[in-house]
Amino acid sequence: MPWKEVSVMEERLRFIARLLDGEGMSAVCREFGISRKTGYKIWDRYRQDGLEALCDRSRRPVRYANQLPDQVERLIVSTKKDKPHWGARKIREILVRKLAGDVRIPAQSTVHAVLDRHGLVKRARKRQRAYKAEGTALSAGVRPNDLWCTDFKGEFKLGNRQYCYPLTVSDHASRYLLMCEAFDSTKERPVIEAFVRLFKERGLPGAIRTDNGLPFASPNGLYNLSKLSVWWLRLGIGIERIKPGHPQQNGRHERMHLTLKKEATRPPGMNSLQQQAKFDAFLKEFNEERPHEALTMQIPDEVYKPSPRPYRGLPELDYPFHDRDALVTACGRICMYRKKINVSTVLAGQKLGIKEVDEGIWLISFMSYDLGYIDLEQRTLQTIDNPFGTRL
Repeated sequence: MPWKEVSVMEERLRFIARLLDGEGMSAVCREFGISRKTGYKIWDRYRQDGLEALCDRSRRPVRYANQLPDQVERLIVSTKKDKPHWGARKIREILVRKLAGDVRIPAQSTVHAVLDRHGLVKRARKRQRAYKAEGTALSAGVRPNDLWCTDFKGEFKLGNRQYCYPLTVSDHASRYLLMCEAFDSTKERPVIEAFVRLFKERGLPGAIRTDNGLPFASPNGLYNLSKLSVWWLRLGIGIERIKPGHPQQNGRHERMHLTLKKEATRPPGMNSLQQQAKFDAFLKEFNEERPHEALTMQIPDEVYKPSPRPYRGLPELDYPFHDRDALVTACGRICMYRKKINVSTVLAGQKLGIKEVDEGIWLISFMSYDLGYIDLEQRTLQTIDNPFGTRL
């Protein structure tokens, strides 16, 4: 004998029938396995609307919290089409004047959302979630200090089994080896301190060429910037990056690394101090004794001259052609009209210039570089083409 299928409707009918027969609510609810609250709800529905009330009701809400009356939405859209240059703020004011007292006036953000839904909002380009490293334009670097090249030569173990990470900097035109320092990591802060010492001794270059790895670039930073590259930009130094997988674009520096590996790391020093002494000896020989074929057998010391641009610390940032400026907080945000907009933690502590280019749309700039647009309604930074792809 097959099992009988019992519908919810049939169960509710049996439940009501038992109550109509005079049985108590508690006993019936206990037998049907429901709470008294549910039992009374079914009983009240039956008393008010009869048997039809026992059918399942639609779970669709009676109204949506953000749904506007059709006539209000049509008025927003028609006003925008009549006044295409007006934004949500002005259109809402029209609603206040026309509909005050009749319906609830929507918020400015709701008006903006309606315009956006109908394709009536001027959009900046969609923000990219990740910035793929692609390299930049590369300069010729024909004179000393036009272009410096820097990199971390591959790490190797010292005699004490600790790793050594050599940071090297060379002048592109003269092949002069400006720095070769042994670090125990590739952390950013010691690298910045090393460059401070180098800039004080040799002055500032026109640009610095690197690969796309840390600490020179950041895969998660805005336009792949790192705090080190932002610091270089503040000093007026252009940044150049080779294409990923193309070390030949920094070929002169890589060739020097081969010589460094042969002459100063085999065998390695017992510790960092001994290894640094080997690097210092190599640097002196490379610059002051070793002739170079590309220099018509001159030595780099005969070609290189210190930069005429002295290091004087970070200059002040000023934005005379912007409406205002804003300081990036430690968490990478700026505040505008009590709204917090994420920019990037690599720009923490930097002052940005902000200029309104459309109602609710602001252009945001760092120095002479335009970073993108701020949409106050969406509280986002809409990025544009990489402004650091070419040197300014």
